[in-house]
Amino acid sequence: MRALITNDDGIEADGLAALIRLAEDYFEEIWVVAPMTQMSEIGHRVTTQETIRYEERGERRFAIGGTPADCARVALAHLMPEKPDWILSGINHGGNLGRHDFVISGTVAAVREAAFAGIRGVAFSHFMKRGNPLDWDRAAKWAGLGFESLMNEETARGDFWTVNLPHPGPGDSEPVVQRCEQERHPLLVAYEAVGENEVQYVGDYHDRPRQAGSDVDVCFSGNIAVSKASV
Repeated sequence: MRALITNDDGIEADGLAALIRLAEDYFEEIWVVAPMTQMSEIGHRVTTQETIRYEERGERRFAIGGTPADCARVALAHLMPEKPDWILSGINHGGNLGRHDFVISGTVAAVREAAFAGIRGVAFSHFMKRGNPLDWDRAAKWAGLGFESLMNEETARGDFWTVNLPHPGPGDSEPVVQRCEQERHPLLVAYEAVGENEVQYVGDYHDRPRQAGSDVDVCFSGNIAVSKASV
C-alpha cells in the first residue's frame, strides 16, 4: 500500500517523524509532503492566487511553501504519479478535539482535502497536558493502536477519521482505544485587554466543557479517542 504523510507543524516536526515511523509498519511506499514552516490553526486555507514553491528533501519527500491543504493538493495533483491508498496527517502537537477544533485545524484540513478525492485518511493529534513529559515514540505506538482499530473498516466516500492521543502522567495506566462522537460544545473563547485597541486570547483549552463519552471526554480521561468525520 501507498501512503501520503503530511502535517501542519512543518516538515521538521517531531510529530511528523513519529507518524512516519508508524507508517513504515503498514505501507510499502511512503510520500512525505509537508509545509516548510509551522502552519497550525490555519484551517482549510488554500493558495490559488500566488505560486507555491516546493523543495525536494529526499526520496519521495517534499517541503511545500503553502498550507496543509495545499500540501495535499500539490501531492495529489502534481507530485505523486499514483494516488495513495491513505493520507495520514500529524501527529499534531496538540489536540484536535470536537467540532470547534475540527474547522480550525490544518492537520484535519489536509485529510479533508484528500477525502474530497475519495482517499481514506486519518488526522492524528496529541493532546498535551501541562507538566507531563512528552514521548513521541510512545505516541507513535498509541497512534498505531488507533490506526489498527479502523484501517480495515469500509467507509463511504468523503468519510475520514480523527485519532486524538491522551497525555497521561508517570504512573498512569496505558490508554485504550475508544470510539466516540466529536464534542459539540464549543471552546471557551476569552480575551483580555493588553493595550489600546489590543486583546490577547486567554481561553483555557484544558478547562473546555465536555459531554460524557465525547472525544474530549475520552482523551482528557486518558484514552485514545477515535472518531469518524465527513466532508
